[in-house]
Amino acid sequence: MASDAARTTGRTERLTQFQRDGLTFDVTDSGPLDGPVVVLLHGFPTDRSSWDRISPLLHAAGLRTLAPDQRGYSPGARPQGRAAYRLGEVADDVVALADAVGADAVHVVGHDWGGAIAWIVAGRHPERVASLTALTTPHPFAMTEALRSRDFDQARRSWHMLAFQVPVIPDRYLASRLAAVLRPSGLPAEDATRYAARFSEPGALTAALNWYRAIPLSSGVVHSCRVPTTYVWGRKDPFLGPVAARLTAHSVLADYELVELDEGHWLPERAPQACARAIIARVASVD
Repeated sequence: MASDAARTTGRTERLTQFQRDGLTFDVTDSGPLDGPVVVLLHGFPTDRSSWDRISPLLHAAGLRTLAPDQRGYSPGARPQGRAAYRLGEVADDVVALADAVGADAVHVVGHDWGGAIAWIVAGRHPERVASLTALTTPHPFAMTEALRSRDFDQARRSWHMLAFQVPVIPDRYLASRLAAVLRPSGLPAEDATRYAARFSEPGALTAALNWYRAIPLSSGVVHSCRVPTTYVWGRKDPFLGPVAARLTAHSVLADYELVELDEGHWLPERAPQACARAIIARVASVD
């Protein structure tokens, strides 16, 4: 289905963890061991279980999936201080995962913050990315341009990105309210409850919010995308609007497709079959 570069090179045991710079990341490794490797990157405030509805569909198509709990979400990879969550550091965690499984290149899929990291990995390390599928998240260049739009539509949708950069206050507010905040956004109640429960671990919520707080420290990490890409966007997404969705094409210098769904933000939970079809088609396109 896909190029040999996206297959493992001799290391075919299941991966449960990988290490980078003294941090230990938890991983769910499933699907055919000899299949093309697809890395699934979750967003905020979810975790690797957000892919549980999509992964079996990818396995049925012959794909091997690696779904890590990312930096701050894995208990063994929860450094202190916002500098440790600079987006270049998070992107390099993905490269370390590819190294750990012995793949020269991987197919990268990301949702929400995971989508942003997927764009950064593809831009910084195109030789390590066979294809990219971004769910909900536009290219960061497109996002920046949309935020500057005179109609302020994207700025209104993204107010939380600035609010979460404030120290301490968001942590205290969300600590007992996260599930209640998530449910009105369209996330299924059972998923909201499960994700929120993870943040009862000491330091977990602050670590996740540090991704936002590291934005001002992350200049220079974004580049145009030069790998085959599919962008899946929900027209009802309350957080990410049509301007950035339209502008994303300008930042992809390779084969590109925009897939629009009549859905909201939580595509892995709400539209797993449509997402799986887009991922499978993109992987197959680089055969």
